Amino acid sequence: MSSSSSLRGYLCIVIAAVLWSTIGLLVRGLYEQYGLSALTIAFLRAGVGALVAFAVLFLVRRAWLRVARRDWLFFVLYGALGISAFYWLYAQAIIQTGVTMAVVLLYTAPAFVTLIAWRVWGEVLNARKGVALALAFGGSALVARAYDPTQLSLNVVGILFGLGAGFTYALFTLFGKAVVKKYSPFTALTYQLVFGALFLAPFQRSDELVLVLHNPAAWLYLFGLVLGPTLGAIGFFATGLQSVPASNASILATIEPVMASVLAFVELGERLEWLQMLGGAMVVSGAIVLSRALE
Repeated sequence: MSSSSSLRGYLCIVIAAVLWSTIGLLVRGLYEQYGLSALTIAFLRAGVGALVAFAVLFLVRRAWLRVARRDWLFFVLYGALGISAFYWLYAQAIIQTGVTMAVVLLYTAPAFVTLIAWRVWGEVLNARKGVALALAFGGSALVARAYDPTQLSLNVVGILFGLGAGFTYALFTLFGKAVVKKYSPFTALTYQLVFGALFLAPFQRSDELVLVLHNPAAWLYLFGLVLGPTLGAIGFFATGLQSVPASNASILATIEPVMASVLAFVELGERLEWLQMLGGAMVVSGAIVLSRALE
């Protein structure tokens, strides 16, 4: 592998992480400026993303749209758990807790992957993984301000949404590792978005959808959400993985919560107390350790 190819690969991973870090600002924009609920944001993100992804594959790589009949149920479950539940929970966490806390709680996903692998598949839970789990969940407690029971009680629902986003993202990761052994990441993404949107469709309010149709400016946020962190980031990350080891890529991608926190501070004025910042560092450290252990 040439050094220039490797450098481009690392650059692609960084771009993907930066794109993912914009999710919070785009979700907050759709919520605060246009009054869209988390359910509507999740549905539009999945639905518009599915249309764009399907159209691109149909025009460029039509063969990637073929799926074996026996695998359709897998894609249905993938869309239900990895997209509809995750997109809704994460958007709700961003709305209720703020961008910074939500993205840090999302990074408990590797800890949930480890616990699922231990309980469901009987994988060994060694000392290294145990320390990483302690870092992840101990750090989450600090980020959630467990040291201040009054503040914790005021935001316990939002914190549960954030942890729920971490758990469903863990399921998304586990499904993804299974499906890319047989299909392109873009095939998986396309169909998970399709089924994710279908699961969210029955819960939509017509007045919110009409509101979006009558506010063209809202589509700037929506297309930013779709073309940036939803589709673009996957494209850059998949490209980067062609020349960057997966363990290195997963570590480099942890700049996402840092970038998201910086953007939230600059654009929204969000601040963390020093104990919360320590907790965030613990969660990211735990994610790095577990990402290496799960390779």
